[in-house]
Amino acid sequence: MSKFGDLIRGVKAAPTPEPVVEAPAPTPEPVVEAPVLEDMNKKELEAYGRTMGIELDRRHKKEDLIEELKEAEGE
Repeated sequence: MSKFGDLIRGVKAAPTPEPVVEAPAPTPEPVVEAPVLEDMNKKELEAYGRTMGIELDRRHKKEDLIEELKEAEGE
């Protein structure tokens, strides 16, 4: 008979199994590459230097700022 007929007669249906829930695959951590200093402008170099605890003077040439940052990084 139909499920409706079973409900009317009081027949209990078999319990439905719980759906299988798979854990999501772990997402890989993004690879953070060191910034390319030569591609940055003076303001960006100054901001990057501040994250390293260095105060750069933007009145100097860009090449000098990059040299200071590389020395601070230990290159």
